[in-house]
Amino acid sequence: MDLRQYLSNINVILASNSPRRKELLGQLGIDFEVKSKDIDESYPTSFRPEAVAVYIAEKKANSFVEHVSSELLIAADTVVTIDDEIFGKPVDYQDAKKMLNALSARSHEVITGVALLHRGKIFSFFEKTVVHFKELTDSEIEYYILNYQPFDKAGAYGIQEWIGMIGVDKIDGSYTNVVGLPTARVYHEIKSFLQNFG
Repeated sequence: MDLRQYLSNINVILASNSPRRKELLGQLGIDFEVKSKDIDESYPTSFRPEAVAVYIAEKKANSFVEHVSSELLIAADTVVTIDDEIFGKPVDYQDAKKMLNALSARSHEVITGVALLHRGKIFSFFEKTVVHFKELTDSEIEYYILNYQPFDKAGAYGIQEWIGMIGVDKIDGSYTNVVGLPTARVYHEIKSFLQNFG
């Protein structure tokens, strides 16, 4: 059965203000509304990046537990990591430049944790993609930061933007995961989740 048939009588909530996640979920043909809350995104420093992404996604979902019952809520968090060091959202120009210099001429991992909430049950998972960057010149990095202001993006870049077009050599894994939501995995996990708890 098509996922949209499963969702025909279920209201879907996306717990994210990310324009990329809104666009990706919409492209799956799913009708949804957006509700988001500001939560504390701190995490135990002993956690590996995969656990961090899932932990924060679950935090986002848990903040809605008392307000969501028959609806399906989707929460997500994306982290960028090299050698288990997590690159969050850059705080300013210098921070963004430092991150992009670190990503230049090497590979890194993009991990998105997703938490699904329905009828008091939370199911979570993560998807990992390896992104290989070519060497970026200082002028390319400066041009990108000044023109695209990537301060709302983990790792200081959006793969769908100019920097992705000129800098990404190849990726291993889901492209949409790097944008912010692993759509194929989300589609199939929602279906499975609703079969078990719908």
